[in-house]
Amino acid sequence: MTLWKHELRLLLRARLSVVALALLAILSVAAVAAGMAEVSRQRAAIAAIPAAQAEDIAAVADYVDRTKDAGSATYYSFHPTWDAPSPLAFAALGMRDVSPYILRVRALGLEAQIYDGDTFNPELALPGRFDFAFVLVFLAPLFVIALFHDQVSGEREAGRLRTLTALPRGGSGLMRRRTLLRLALLWAVLAVPFTFAAIVSGVGVGAILLILAVIAAYLLFWIGLAALIGRLRWSSVANAAALAACWLVLVLIAPTLAHVAINRAVPVDQGAEIALAQRERVNHAWDIPREETMRRFYANHPRWSASAPLGPEFHYKWYLAFHQNGDESVAGQVRAYREGLERRDAAARSLGWVLPSVGVQALLTRLAETDLTAQLAYQDRIRDFHRRLREFYYAYLFNDRPFGKEDFARAPVFGR
Repeated sequence: MTLWKHELRLLLRARLSVVALALLAILSVAAVAAGMAEVSRQRAAIAAIPAAQAEDIAAVADYVDRTKDAGSATYYSFHPTWDAPSPLAFAALGMRDVSPYILRVRALGLEAQIYDGDTFNPELALPGRFDFAFVLVFLAPLFVIALFHDQVSGEREAGRLRTLTALPRGGSGLMRRRTLLRLALLWAVLAVPFTFAAIVSGVGVGAILLILAVIAAYLLFWIGLAALIGRLRWSSVANAAALAACWLVLVLIAPTLAHVAINRAVPVDQGAEIALAQRERVNHAWDIPREETMRRFYANHPRWSASAPLGPEFHYKWYLAFHQNGDESVAGQVRAYREGLERRDAAARSLGWVLPSVGVQALLTRLAETDLTAQLAYQDRIRDFHRRLREFYYAYLFNDRPFGKEDFARAPVFGR
């Protein structure tokens, strides 16, 4: 124990080591605080939905109640959907930073509504905002380099290495103690802020322990790399330069080049192209016989085929029918787009077995439910809700039932 205390005192006397550990601790605290603030903001926005929705529907209901027109209720009513953040989302915001987590939809064509909400394309999501995953994956290796690049070479350049090797319990035992001490301190300044934030956020014990193990494993990878370069007996400056080059390649250059290669190998159209194609189909419906639109709709939705024939006047059931036909016309594009994104995501996750930085980030976003899989699952929930919404309004439109103020309360609610 005396030897460990002595090594700790020596470490704390080194200004670079103290500054590095203090700076990493500050960055870790700032990262989890920023992540928790962003998650809190998103939860507050979601919590405000019911009040805003009630106000919006009340305005529409006043208008519809005078006409009893189900079509107007269908057209003017927006219905909110939301994707609540998981307890661990503060640590790795992932795609929540680039994809909508609240989307208001109508019972009209859905695909254009979904892809209009894509401010950025999911496959182009970059490291994202400053959060704990960013500090761990991108910044922590630099602090490992700062503390380990001269662990052996520094002693050799100072002329102390032979003396230290000759001391009792010196040599390799001494270097192991210094390595373990530095590892423990680096791990602590990352783990303590994360663990505190995770407990406050209600993260399960299993997830916390797994991420703490991932932190240690990632640090060990970079420490091992520093030890391998240290065995080359270069100067401390050369070691630092070599490790910085490794960081540049493993954390920035290789993942970027791999990202470009994956995108070229798995070409995927943009989501905006799907929205444009759906709108073109919808707009084209105004130029073709209404009977043709209804025949196509009834072929795919025979449940409503007993509805009365269209008269010469405008009817919202025709309007909703060609919107649904527009969605179905781009179903193949939607499926191809999703499959392409999933193939890209699978390729990127496979890359994580070769590039630890990619693997750690992918694992954190998966545990935090902020990756592509979570985003696509949210879209699936939207589609299921939209189907229930359409069927609710179809029951009024295709049966020519009046729609009053009290009927708004019967509309489906997302998540129920």
